[in-house]
Amino acid sequence: MAKNKESKTNAMRILDRMKISYKSRAYECGEFIDALKIADMLCLSYEKVYKTLVTVGSSRNYFVFVIPIAEELDLKKAARAVGEKSLSMIHVKDINAVTGYIRGGCTAIGMKKRYVTRIDESARALDQVVVSGGRIGIQLEMKPEDLLRASGGEFAELIAK
Repeated sequence: MAKNKESKTNAMRILDRMKISYKSRAYECGEFIDALKIADMLCLSYEKVYKTLVTVGSSRNYFVFVIPIAEELDLKKAARAVGEKSLSMIHVKDINAVTGYIRGGCTAIGMKKRYVTRIDESARALDQVVVSGGRIGIQLEMKPEDLLRASGGEFAELIAK
């Protein structure tokens, strides 16, 4: 478990409660910055760091996708993975209302509601993945299977090849 004295985020409390081992990585940042810059600041490979994207389907339900930071979400593949006709990204101004998180601090763990979540299958090949910790300035590193369990997600093919 993380032994930092920093204040825990909701995501960290959930991981602790589920007895999921993780490592928190803090970085200095007052506002949203690109995930590639965060990876550079923390000296992490882009393949290991994943971003959380929130979409809305034609059914008006919300869906969460976790993909490598240097990749683009393939909306057709994503829609197929959740059984929707089509998906579109939610507007940045709606992120907090839908997830309870802010842009740059959004994670699939501990959103306001448990949305259908898919994690790109590329994570399966990794020992560890790094995702937002639920607040700007915190990243969490854990096993991909643990992220899957904590988010209630499934692996799926989500990125353009």
